[in-house]
Amino acid sequence: MADTAITVEDARKTYGTEHALDGLDLHVTWGTVHAVLGPNGAGKTTLVRTLSTLLRPDGGRIEVAGHDVLTEARAVRRRIGLLGQYAALDEQLDGRQNLEMFARLHHLGARHARVRAAELLDRFDLTGTGRTPVARYSGGMRRRLDLAASLITDPEVLFLDEPTTGLDPRGRAEVWAAVRSLVGGGTTVLLTTQYLEEADQLAHRIAFVDHGRVVTDGTPDELKTLTGGDRIDVVLRDAGQLGAAVALLPVTGVSVDTDRRLLSAPVADRMSALSGVVRALEAAGIEAADVALRRPTLDEVFLHLTGDENRVKEAA
Repeated sequence: MADTAITVEDARKTYGTEHALDGLDLHVTWGTVHAVLGPNGAGKTTLVRTLSTLLRPDGGRIEVAGHDVLTEARAVRRRIGLLGQYAALDEQLDGRQNLEMFARLHHLGARHARVRAAELLDRFDLTGTGRTPVARYSGGMRRRLDLAASLITDPEVLFLDEPTTGLDPRGRAEVWAAVRSLVGGGTTVLLTTQYLEEADQLAHRIAFVDHGRVVTDGTPDELKTLTGGDRIDVVLRDAGQLGAAVALLPVTGVSVDTDRRLLSAPVADRMSALSGVVRALEAAGIEAADVALRRPTLDEVFLHLTGDENRVKEAA
C-alpha cells in the first residue's frame, strides 16, 4: 500500500462563478492527523464533502485509501468515517440505542450491532450513561458519541469537519483525547477546524487553504517560522532604561513597546540568546521583570498568510 492515505491533485469544484476548489493539491500520510485551516469560505468543507464522496469534483485526481472518489466511490465509503459539524444523533434515544441504530444502518446484524455498540461505548468512556437520553448529555459527551458513531465500520480514514465547534474547554479536551487514541491505533485523520490551538495540539501537518487552494503546507513548527521564527521578550521594571537595554542586547531587530516596558527581538539560537541577554542586563545593572522565549502562534501564521489577499497570492 502506498504511503499516502489521501491524494488530491488539481481538485476543482465550481458553483456558478465561484471556485470552491481551484486547483487544490494535498497529500496526507497514513497514520497521521493532517489539519486543514483557512478563513470561512476557503473551501475546507467542500474539500471534505468531495473526499467523502458527498460531492462530485469538477476535475482533478482525488484518491482516498487508494481508491478514486469518482470511479470507486463505494470502495471509498467502505473505508472512511465522517464526523460533520453538527451531531447526527437521535436525542430521544440513549447512547447504546443510537450506536446500535447506526450499526444496523451499516447492515450489521442485530448481535454484531450490540457487540459493536458496547465496544465503542467502552472505548469512549460512555458505558456509564446507561439509559440516559442523549438530550441530557453534555456537549462533550454528545460529540464523543457522535465520534463513536462515525467509527461503527472501523474506518481507515476519518474526516473530522470542525469537530469541537461550540464545545467548552473540557469538552474539547475530551474530543482531543479521543482523536489521539484513534491515531495511536492507526487511523488517519483529516481535520478541519476554526481553533488554531486544536490544530497545534493534534496535527502532524497543517495545510492553510484560501480561495480554494493550499497556500502552504508543513509541520506546525515549520509554519511558525514563516512569521520570523522564535523571539525573546524582555519586560523591564523601569521604562526609563529601555534605551540603554536596546543598546546592550546582543540581538538585532529589537522592537520597543514603551507602555508595556517591553523589548522584543527575533532570535536564531534560543538558549544562547536567552543566556546572552540575561548576562548583558545583569552586567549593566538593568533589572528585568521577565525574560521569556516565545515561539510564534498559529494565529500569527494565519494572519500572516490570510490577512492580505496579495500576500496569499504571493505565498501560493
